[in-house]
Amino acid sequence: MIPKTITYNSSSIFYRVIGKGKPIVLLHGFGEDGEIWNNQVEYLKDHFLLIVPDLPGSGKSELYSGQLAGGSLQREVGMEDYADVVKAILNEEKIAECIMLGHSLGGYITLAFAEKYPAALNGFGLVHSSAFADSEEKKAARRKSIDFIKANGAYEFLKTSIPGLFKVSDGSEPSDTLNALVEKGRNFTPEALIQYYQAMIARPGRTQILKTFPGPILFIIGEHDIAVPFPQSLQQCYLPAISHVHILRNSAHMGMLEETGKVDEIMKTFISS
Repeated sequence: MIPKTITYNSSSIFYRVIGKGKPIVLLHGFGEDGEIWNNQVEYLKDHFLLIVPDLPGSGKSELYSGQLAGGSLQREVGMEDYADVVKAILNEEKIAECIMLGHSLGGYITLAFAEKYPAALNGFGLVHSSAFADSEEKKAARRKSIDFIKANGAYEFLKTSIPGLFKVSDGSEPSDTLNALVEKGRNFTPEALIQYYQAMIARPGRTQILKTFPGPILFIIGEHDIAVPFPQSLQQCYLPAISHVHILRNSAHMGMLEETGKVDEIMKTFISS
């Protein structure tokens, strides 16, 4: 494993390069960092070249500043900006084409990347993610979350929200995996989470990308997912010319942790195909 950094728009961006072979980019979701993929990295590293960034504002990467030279505000940061960061990493690594797999927020970024840089993708995957724009109800919920973050901080928000991303248990104590993810929430700033939420609210629907992308598209869906509801996930699977659809019957929004072995094999099969 080789840890690396690049400077993009005055921000230091951290990423890991692991393995060798066909290039695969793994993009984490909201309230996570690149280590969310550690199980998949361990499984796939002997077969593929894995590029695993910490998105701006997560893990060891600095928040995307949105500032131009001279200090003027560029504009509100959007999914397209995060996609540009990922493209800069690929340019640094001299990778012309890859397969990109994105979890949740990472899936939104993957879709923005597919829209902006389609020639750089051989295929891509949405892991508990959606090409649909937020409904007005969803936007209102995100704005309410922003208000909570401003009032109580990032950790308090993640401490209350992360457990809802997992399948409801039988009432037993939270797992070590869940607790470890919650504790990582101490590393986030309110500014980072708010920036992500604002980008989510502003993002357009990208179902047209699913319809027009010529390569294969992977969908990993959690039957018990509340963040990206099961019916919505199924609706988008019919849009691509080539869909690989996998339903995790014992997962909510965190299949890479809830059904690790299945996700490992699903990813390897998709990439190999």
